[in-house]
Formats: sequence, C-alpha cells, structure tokens
Amino acid sequence: MILEDNAEARLRERESAMFFVPDGSSVETLPTLRGVGNRMYQMTPWVTRLLIANIGIYLVLSGLPSQLGNSIANALVFRPGTVLQTPWTPVTYMFLHAGFGHLFGNMIGIFFFGPRLEHRLGGKGFLTLYFVAGIGGAFFESVLALFVGPVSMVGASGGVFGILAGFAYYWPRDTILLFPIPIPIQAWLLVSLYMLWSLYAGLSAARLGGGVAHFAHLGGAVIALGFLRWSAWKRGSAKRDFRRAMQTPSSGRDVVLENRTIDSWKGIAIEALHELNREEVERLLGKVDNGGADSLTRDERAFMDRMASD
Repeated sequence: MILEDNAEARLRERESAMFFVPDGSSVETLPTLRGVGNRMYQMTPWVTRLLIANIGIYLVLSGLPSQLGNSIANALVFRPGTVLQTPWTPVTYMFLHAGFGHLFGNMIGIFFFGPRLEHRLGGKGFLTLYFVAGIGGAFFESVLALFVGPVSMVGASGGVFGILAGFAYYWPRDTILLFPIPIPIQAWLLVSLYMLWSLYAGLSAARLGGGVAHFAHLGGAVIALGFLRWSAWKRGSAKRDFRRAMQTPSSGRDVVLENRTIDSWKGIAIEALHELNREEVERLLGKVDNGGADSLTRDERAFMDRMASD
C-alpha cells in the first residue's frame, strides 16, 4: 500500500533511516544516528526466534568436531538433484551459513527490516512470507543447475530478500541510506535495482560460475511480492471491489453489510496496536469518515479487515 504524501512525510520524520550494505550475498543494515528511537529496536516474537535459531545453529555446528559438523550440514544443505530424497532441505538450508560474514549480513537484514513487517502482517503472516520466499528462492536457484550442473545452497538470503521485498511493498517510499556513501534511496527503487542486479549476476554465473546464489535472491523477492498480492486477492478484497462496481444500484442488504464493516473497523482496539499500525488505522478511519468505505483502496480495506479480526 502506497502511503499518501502527507502521511508518508510524517512517518519518515518519525522513523529512523537505515544504511544498506550489499556484500554480494546478503542484506546488511546499520542505523543512522539521526532519529534512532526505541521503536527502531522493538523486537517482535518471530524475528527474535529466527535470530536465535540461525545464530544458535551456526554456533552449535561451529563447535562440533569438523567431521561431525560437516556430516550434519551435508544432510541439511539444499541440492536440487536430490530434493526428492531429502525433501526437508528446502527449509533446513535456510538455517545454514557458509561463514560468520554470511550469517551476520542475513541476521542484520532480518533485525532491521523484519520487526516492522511482522507488526504489519502478524506473526503467522510474517513467518509464512519468510519461508515461502526462502523455499521459492531455492527453486529459482535450481534453474541455474540446468546450465552449470549440480549446485548446493545454504543461507537465509532468499527469505531475507522476501522480507526486504515485503518492506518495499508496504512502505515503497521510505528512505534507506546506502553505505558507506550515504546516498538516500527509496525502498521500491532499492528492491528493483537489486532484482535487476540479481538477474544479471545470476545469468552471468550461469556462464562463468560463481559462489553466490543470485537467483535465490531474485526468487525470494519475486515470490514474496507475488505472495503478498495473492494474499490480498484471497482475502476477497478484489472480488468485493468487483461486485461493488457491478452493482447498480446497491441493495439495502449491501448497505447494511457495508455499515457492519465500518462498525467493525471503528471497533478496533486502537490503544492495543503497535504505534505504526495505530497511526495507519487512525488515518484510514479519517478517510472513511470523509468519503465512506469506498474511499479505501483494496489493500487499505484488507489491512483494516485484518486489524479488526486480530
């Protein structure tokens, strides 16, 4: 959902910016000194669990005797050619990392982009998006195996790129600062450029080889964006808008149902929401008061329905 200019400007003033550090294999972000508040570090349940799981597995495997650690890791690595014999690996590969730098980059990406997205989607929605993107990224990378032969994959990058794509989907005009040169760039443009780079680098790797799963990055972002659009459609917002457009005139029953919908929105326990969601609910209720429920977009209606059902 694209925020209106005035709401977007207010939100950017309150939110801290982020540095984005591409390392060729993962997402890394660092907070700026400007506007860093407590909200920046409000951890959410599933972000916390993902961080603990990834870091914990890395430390355990690193602490085991090399032969035992390698044996366990080999059983968890994703290999397209043997996925039918090891069907768990499209998930388990996401918790393995090739080294500390690989782990650090991915965890920083989850840490900075994940909490706000989990607040927006809820725990179940956030976790589903993460794993759908990670699994989808693995199978995107499998395409490379058709050109270069067998490949082995480890790392959470597909899921992390899904989180980054989800962030850009909901807050496309939020500003991120590139590091080390502090160049401001909007989230939608950053994701678009990264997807184009991943496509180019992935095609180059098909010819020249390489150790970075670029297609997994691209696949994670593409799958995440598709999943979010499909989720909005599944909730019925698109169908509801179509039926409303075709109705001439609206029946009394439709008016009653619409009034019930508005009443459910106005019954949202605003004080119990996270601050970002609370501000968005208040903004959308203002739109409803001024222009009725029809003034909301499909995504805005879906957001209000989810807030009302939580």
